[in-house]
Amino acid sequence: MRFSIATWNINSVRIRMELIARFLRSERPDILCLQELKSPADKIACSAFAEMGYDQSVLRGQKAYNGVAVFSRIPITDMGSKDMLGNGSARHVAVQLDNGIIIENFYVPAGGYEPDPVTNPKFGEKLDYVRAMRDWSRQEQPTRKILVGDLNIAPQEDDVWSHRQLLNVVSHTPVEVDLLNSVIEGGNWTDIVRADIPHGKLYSWWSYRSPDWDAADKGRRLDHIWATPDLVRDHHCSRILRSVRGWERPSDHVPVIAEFDL
Repeated sequence: MRFSIATWNINSVRIRMELIARFLRSERPDILCLQELKSPADKIACSAFAEMGYDQSVLRGQKAYNGVAVFSRIPITDMGSKDMLGNGSARHVAVQLDNGIIIENFYVPAGGYEPDPVTNPKFGEKLDYVRAMRDWSRQEQPTRKILVGDLNIAPQEDDVWSHRQLLNVVSHTPVEVDLLNSVIEGGNWTDIVRADIPHGKLYSWWSYRSPDWDAADKGRRLDHIWATPDLVRDHHCSRILRSVRGWERPSDHVPVIAEFDL
């Protein structure tokens, strides 16, 4: 079975429904995982997704902040959500396909601007969240799983526009990278996108602060698709849809897609 999955930090699902519709019409992934919904679940127009063929949905919403969702053209079952820090944030949801594969959709805290957990509690929260993911991954020893989402960390040198200049910038600091790698190692995950595109600069996010994001091209790869070893052996290919960043009123993130022959 050819199976495709997309992950996208949409930065407000209600504001960007037209962009989502455009993307779904052109790409038709089997499953779309969204992060940063910025809406309670009952305010999201699931009927609009159903009209486009995505009549299966599992959501965890939150007013104005966070929020994750899975919309699907194939049957999915709600497998619950994990509150990694016990603070009620809607940052995770899991679903299961009929073939037993579980999809874990995460939205890791951004962490603010100062990479110091003492002076910046948001950075400390981010580190604690990724530590909780590491511990969960080690305990689970997951199989037949795909993990996607905005993990808000660019782990490799070619995942940022300048490794040297971003070493002390939140999202690429050594402590964040080490923690994210510990999550990968703990669950024996494979970074599918980098397995498919191993060389060269690769970004999925460009700041709104840049007056010309395309020309400046100061991006980071913050959005990820991972898989467990039993799925890695199946043929797959990945794409990052850079052009979506140039659409009208875009998110600062773009969709990342992976396809598997299962």
